Amino acid sequence: MLSVAEAVARLRDLATTPELLALAGAFADAGHELALVGGPVRDAFLGRTMSDLDFTTSARPDETLAILKPLADAHWDMGREFGTIGARMGDTVVEITTYRSDAYAGDSRKPVVAFGDTLEGDLVRRDFTINAMALALPAPGGEPRLVDPTGGLDDLLASRLRTPSPPEVSFGDDPLRMMRAARFAAQLGVELDPAALAAARSMAERIAIVSAERVRDELGKLLLSARPVAGIRLLVDSGIAEHVLPEVPALRLEIDEHARHKDVYEHSLTALEQAIELESSRGHAPDLILRLAVLLHDIGKPATRVIEPGGTVSFHHHDVLGARMAAKRLRELRFDNDTVKAVAELIRLHLRFFGYADGAWTDAAVRRYVRDAGPLLERLHILSRADVTTRNRRKADRLGFAYDDLEERIAALAEEEELAAIRPDLDGEQIMRILELRPGPLIGEAYRFLLEARLDEGPLGPEEAERRLRAWYATRSQDA
Repeated sequence: MLSVAEAVARLRDLATTPELLALAGAFADAGHELALVGGPVRDAFLGRTMSDLDFTTSARPDETLAILKPLADAHWDMGREFGTIGARMGDTVVEITTYRSDAYAGDSRKPVVAFGDTLEGDLVRRDFTINAMALALPAPGGEPRLVDPTGGLDDLLASRLRTPSPPEVSFGDDPLRMMRAARFAAQLGVELDPAALAAARSMAERIAIVSAERVRDELGKLLLSARPVAGIRLLVDSGIAEHVLPEVPALRLEIDEHARHKDVYEHSLTALEQAIELESSRGHAPDLILRLAVLLHDIGKPATRVIEPGGTVSFHHHDVLGARMAAKRLRELRFDNDTVKAVAELIRLHLRFFGYADGAWTDAAVRRYVRDAGPLLERLHILSRADVTTRNRRKADRLGFAYDDLEERIAALAEEEELAAIRPDLDGEQIMRILELRPGPLIGEAYRFLLEARLDEGPLGPEEAERRLRAWYATRSQDA
């Protein structure tokens, strides 16, 4: 957090760039107010990069477009329905929105847009006080002015997340704000005001009127933040998760006195934190597919929980069921097919490593592990390592050493055999030529036979592969 003086200096420097001076002058000449608003103002105080420049104005969208056209290298109006016009001026991209007062009508999934008349009125209708600060841009020669009618700066300094209007009104106007609170908890390390948390708990079911696409986007932003666990806890504690991702709060299994097992919910959150650390230490950018897979990897456990004789607890086949459950939920949230398939496959494979830890695999088993993971191998490495959350140091070290050994063997085999692109020694064209066959199901069977031999034994070479193929075909012909 910067000092107030430092933040104001940053904002003043931004407001006096040639592009923004020209922009402010043009709006002033047309008789309209213009202010930098929301995230950029907040981020100036937090010392964060001010990447997206959002403005609000008294001008209506048609007037904004007319003012921008002479100044902009390009402009767009896809958001005109919501009062937003975008433009690019040199390297600066801006979005300018007419003063607004949005609300949801009844059970509508889309907000009703109503234009407002004052900057203060526009700020009060925003989601949280820390986003309800603005820098009013004057005509040339004037001084920019910080406008903070709801105490956003004080809340920011106190790491407090509070709504400008009563939270019941704010969340009623746009229920997605309840999810946005969780995202800001994850991104900014702020804590939701008790009154707002109570309102979210009482209104959680209203999130159902928000479109799946908006919920998906908010969830993605939360998970890609630096500290998503704080946001997930808020989603669960507020009851919002019950309506958007119910599989996560369901992980809070009851632990009876006779059948003790680790808390699956806490385990999943710890695994997510460990995966993020591994993601960073291995040089990767935040990865939504990986983080979704880690968060959801054990969601099959509640439905597969069985107390065995002697009081032990088992979750047989929770990996298979969890993969199906995750795919269903992510499709309902309108995630793209590639993301859905990748997350489900990681969950399906996440227990595979523990067989290696119980006893060293053959080279054939290592090849199959790589083949089955395919392009998800690095993500599977991270998920498998992050899944070890035991407090038993000896057990944790044993599993860690085992995975080190597995990765070393994969690297050695990859160097020897181009493991990442395992294919049979003969391709389909060669198989058809050798067996004198046309394309058909039999060629696929032959291909799979040679692939299994390749996985079991490593490279055979073309001559040995042809000999094996002819012998297989002869045996198959006799059986037929």
